[in-house]
Amino acid sequence: MRIHQKLINAYKETRRILRLTRKPRGSEFNETAKITGLGMIVIGIIGFIIFVIAKISGIY
Repeated sequence: MRIHQKLINAYKETRRILRLTRKPRGSEFNETAKITGLGMIVIGIIGFIIFVIAKISGIY
């Protein structure tokens, strides 16, 4: 009975969260996409710098 009750509670919680969500406006979506893209670029640059340092020092 416990598993059944947990599944019911999880279903109710999921429905509650989905009712609260809404589709983002175009400006919100563009801002999120820009921030995400910038973060990916920064992480890529950091990884590339680490790779170059490792290559120069002979570690890799």
